[in-house]
Amino acid sequence: MLYAILCYHNEDVVTSWSKEEDDAVLAKRSKVTNELAARGKMGPAIRLMPTSAATTIRGDVVLDGPFAETKEQLLGFYILEGDNLDEVIEAAKRIKEGENCTFEIRPISIFKQGVVEAELEATS
Repeated sequence: MLYAILCYHNEDVVTSWSKEEDDAVLAKRSKVTNELAARGKMGPAIRLMPTSAATTIRGDVVLDGPFAETKEQLLGFYILEGDNLDEVIEAAKRIKEGENCTFEIRPISIFKQGVVEAELEATS
């Protein structure tokens, strides 16, 4: 089963980090994600651009920026393959250990493989 681990945090806090602080967070997370990749469980890890770069389509209206104003923003996500939800919960806990952020886990299914995924599959 594939799972998305959605990463939420206060965007103002994260964008205020120095390069060194940001690199330290990513290095800490890489210890776990590299292990998961070695076991064939890690899919793509995606960092989203700031919400100021977002475009929202609501009905027929196209809006600059995100639609929802929230305290925490979706800043990125990981795709993991897990045998069950408990396995993915443990991986998510390890990835975010010591951080003040929120991870939401959702099962996902690929209903149509896109060109990018097909190209990635062909090169691996």
